[in-house]
Amino acid sequence: MIIGVPKEIKSQESRVAMTPAGVMELVQNHGHVVYIQKGAGIESQFSDDAYIAAGANMVESIEEVYDIAEMIVKVKEPIKKEYSLIKKDQVLFTYFHFASSKELIEAMLKSGAVCIAYETVIDNNGSLPLLTPMSEVAGRMSIQQGAKFLEKPQGGKGILLGGVPGVRPANVIILGGGVVGTQAANVAAGMGAMVTILDINISRLRYLDEIMPKNVITEYSNKYAVSELLKTADLVIGAALTVGAKTPHLITRKMLSIMQKGSVLVDVSIDQGGCFETSHPTTHTYPVYEVDGIVHYCVANIPGAVPITSTRALTNSTLPYVIKLANLGWKQACLKYQDLRFGLNVINGKIVFKSVADSLYMPYEEYKIN
Repeated sequence: MIIGVPKEIKSQESRVAMTPAGVMELVQNHGHVVYIQKGAGIESQFSDDAYIAAGANMVESIEEVYDIAEMIVKVKEPIKKEYSLIKKDQVLFTYFHFASSKELIEAMLKSGAVCIAYETVIDNNGSLPLLTPMSEVAGRMSIQQGAKFLEKPQGGKGILLGGVPGVRPANVIILGGGVVGTQAANVAAGMGAMVTILDINISRLRYLDEIMPKNVITEYSNKYAVSELLKTADLVIGAALTVGAKTPHLITRKMLSIMQKGSVLVDVSIDQGGCFETSHPTTHTYPVYEVDGIVHYCVANIPGAVPITSTRALTNSTLPYVIKLANLGWKQACLKYQDLRFGLNVINGKIVFKSVADSLYMPYEEYKIN
């Protein structure tokens, strides 16, 4: 198969979808052809020469990559200037987060491409193996960023996350006890904050209660519990997830009025629409804005700020799936591997993942692979 890896063009996106090690595996061990756009890996510290040495073909433009490739492997969803480059029956394997963008899904439906989304690949354990590595990064970074924007010069109330002897630490509220929430709690607790994790899964709360340090407590999530905790919250991490669907709003604009001015909301769920009513996507260049005195951090590609870590972590997880798709073709790979089959979101002008269709109030069509 001919595989194309374009340079990411989303604002401040420094990751690349494949490392030279991944290229070498595909080319030398499996006999595939890989085209890399010139400069695609520079910001992840992978030179063009490293890709060429691994067996990649180097091309100058993004147009060339899309034109020649049977399968495009990316990090982030295509943006508007890429829409016209996508061909009918071309396989796109990347993070799509369709539920948060009707424009994107309409463009992919029009293209006739086969869209396989990292974020809906589900393994036999019910885990999300291609979302997990970036959720780990985003969860840890959410606390770093939250701590920074709690500083007074950054617009925050001016509180140190861990406090000092004789002065209380910050109160950190984490909405969601999955991968993001767990990683965020570990970092916040390690910095000395008082942490509360909320979730609606009692079994998960029980598990977290056993493994977390003593400055982390768990609480069942409902509107009353969230409202009570917001009164004294300094930093709130939005880490809720419904696979493939738009994230529900767990904090409304009205609820901001009970929070202390200068508190910070970090919406890690923003890729799926955000779990705060007042959230809208921001960038690393302009990461925050204020609503009713509350600082909002809603960067839609948080792991892109640490591409050296993120690119390697992502490729470790995606490469085995890229190999399956390349070796068998998408139909046979999805027929043989159920986890990949869950990744199918759009096929030749039809939405085939129900939660995506429901979130956008668009027609869903069950697809049977022959």
